[in-house]
Amino acid sequence: MKASLTHSSSALLAVLIAAAAIGAPHPGVLADYKGVPYHDTRYPGGAQKIPGKVLCAYYDLGGEGVAYHDSDATNKGSGVLNPADGTYLHEFRMHEGVDTSYTKFNLDPQIDDNTFEQVKPPADLLYVGWTEPGEWFNVSVDVAAAGDYSADLLYTSNRGGTISVDVNGEPATGPLTIPTTYNAADPIAWRQWHHWNIAHGIAKLHLRAGRSVLTIHILTEGQMNLAVFDFKRVN
Repeated sequence: MKASLTHSSSALLAVLIAAAAIGAPHPGVLADYKGVPYHDTRYPGGAQKIPGKVLCAYYDLGGEGVAYHDSDATNKGSGVLNPADGTYLHEFRMHEGVDTSYTKFNLDPQIDDNTFEQVKPPADLLYVGWTEPGEWFNVSVDVAAAGDYSADLLYTSNRGGTISVDVNGEPATGPLTIPTTYNAADPIAWRQWHHWNIAHGIAKLHLRAGRSVLTIHILTEGQMNLAVFDFKRVN
């Protein structure tokens, strides 16, 4: 298992294997996981639904080493780039290590509604950014029906890179290539981190019905903004 999730014992594993053999549910897969689905005053909580849009910024509660691993304890977005001012977007998860920000429109110069991006994201969309290799975060999901699913990813990437996805602590995808969104025509250097695009069908997963935990790993390059995985059932 990955560091983000653990087995309780070899005996438990034997029980799970036996249960799987007779088509029973897997009650112990997440038994030792201490993270819980995100919730706050605006988001009522509960595992995010699949099929549907899974927001990266709604990664689980539980803290460093449980719900996520980040290279430092400072949120470089909320409370720093976006100064603490009492507003929801500026103070979103500001005391956690995962770096979060949101899409900003109608500013001068333009940021996330600029003419050099391939896809215009929604305004005020929360996302995970400042990513570094070795970092990861967990997202609890609730899958409507067992089957194969494909996910599109709304993202930016100044120089490309790779990520991977685990399901309940087990590798599920291998490295997934994130194409660069660099555009040499943009005269503003820092805006290379705000050229949004969609990686269609980047992740293909087989998911069982009910609760699971997805772990998003940053493998190489980093400095990607990860906003939304849009999961659809594959026939």
